[in-house]
Amino acid sequence: MTQQVTIPTVLVYEDDPGFPPQVNMPVPHPVPQLDTQPFPTAIAETAPQPDGAGPGTEAFRYWVTADALSRASRTWGPMVPTGTQWHPRVGRALTAHLNAGDGLNAFYDRRGLWFFRATVAGVTVASCESNEIVEHEEGHAVLDALRPQLFNAASAETAALHEAFGDISALLSSLQLESLRIAVLAETQGDLELSSRVSRMAEQLGWAIRQRRPSKVDPDCLRNMANSFFYQDPVLLSPEGPASMLTSEPHSFSRVFSGAFLKIVAGIFRQQDLQDQAGLALSAEIAGQLLVDAVVAAPVVSAYYAQVAGHMIAADQRRHGGKYGQALRTAFIRHGILSLEAAASVTEPEVSRRAAGIAEAMPGGADDQGLTAISVQGTVYGLTQPLSLAAPAQERRFGIAGSDPAGGSVRPADPERVATSFLEDLLRRGRVDIPEEHRSATAFVDDNPSRLKTHEIARSTDGEGLALVRRCFD
Repeated sequence: MTQQVTIPTVLVYEDDPGFPPQVNMPVPHPVPQLDTQPFPTAIAETAPQPDGAGPGTEAFRYWVTADALSRASRTWGPMVPTGTQWHPRVGRALTAHLNAGDGLNAFYDRRGLWFFRATVAGVTVASCESNEIVEHEEGHAVLDALRPQLFNAASAETAALHEAFGDISALLSSLQLESLRIAVLAETQGDLELSSRVSRMAEQLGWAIRQRRPSKVDPDCLRNMANSFFYQDPVLLSPEGPASMLTSEPHSFSRVFSGAFLKIVAGIFRQQDLQDQAGLALSAEIAGQLLVDAVVAAPVVSAYYAQVAGHMIAADQRRHGGKYGQALRTAFIRHGILSLEAAASVTEPEVSRRAAGIAEAMPGGADDQGLTAISVQGTVYGLTQPLSLAAPAQERRFGIAGSDPAGGSVRPADPERVATSFLEDLLRRGRVDIPEEHRSATAFVDDNPSRLKTHEIARSTDGEGLALVRRCFD
């Protein structure tokens, strides 16, 4: 008689709790393993028994978070170069903190992942209960492992790429699940460019924010990768605005790149012999690998989106002989990330000519690699000393740029303008903590305690004046 082996399971949400009051049903998953190489994770709270605890309990929140952390690690681990590991400040394992305080937010700060919660209209919204939010935040940590230079770069475009990478992390992690792939194919009738449960990010958190600030987020989620936002140089955009408007705020501007990425997955899927759930899994894996290759190799410059796009095309040429070049070019052209002339210029001979430099690119490196220190007058910003900004200033590998709506290519802004524009936008949005000892009499200080400070003004490490330092990605 054959003895059956019972695999322990826990109840989890597969993507997001959903739109109150009608929420998604939890499903059983095998007990997740957090010590997944090369991206081991941990949870600060004590692990409960896998006893089937349901929504609203601390045990359920623990297992939802663990399930999402494990899946994101399994998603990215096979794609990254051998030897990739968390940023040194993270330590051996990336630790999640499930109840970091009151608020509708979550962030990554090189010490771990921090998840907040709040009660809105009688509903307790815990950000750790959403797989998509957990996978987004882990995406920040993965990109920080690959390109730590992006953490402190004073650039709206590099910050927005970080946010896009987070949403892409949630998308690719969701598409690891066969059940979600089947559901999405049914929902979109096979047209993956359409809005779906995996393109809509954080429906519950979006609902909660909308109760307080109706225009701040999309009508049915926090952000939707199924969008048509068209590239503009962020130095020319407003620092804030409603969700229907493209601004230089990194979450808003991220939608240009994440929208293009969804179209890339859809385009690759259309080229598969079998357009079924297995074909969708393969398409997601191919797109994710091309993105990893590109962010490792792309120089940190002002027009960063275009460089990442060009390097994704180059990666496809190297890995697949250019098989998916049309899907890539079409997506980047539709979102203006590459102008028509730029997309046409990344040819096989041009990629071959740049191959040596691309092959030499390695993940990690010094935090300031490829960045140049630009000093600005502190008095202009109400500071007591000159201020140093880390501007993106590597040499472009491909001479490409985004689309000018009037025709041709946008001329990338110079590093100093990119950095000062980024600083001023942060100050306008109240996202910079300025200690009292660094303030002059004319300092602009936003002391609203509910506004998360992503940056701070600190003494420069070289002892000369002050520096803008990033605390976290939220």
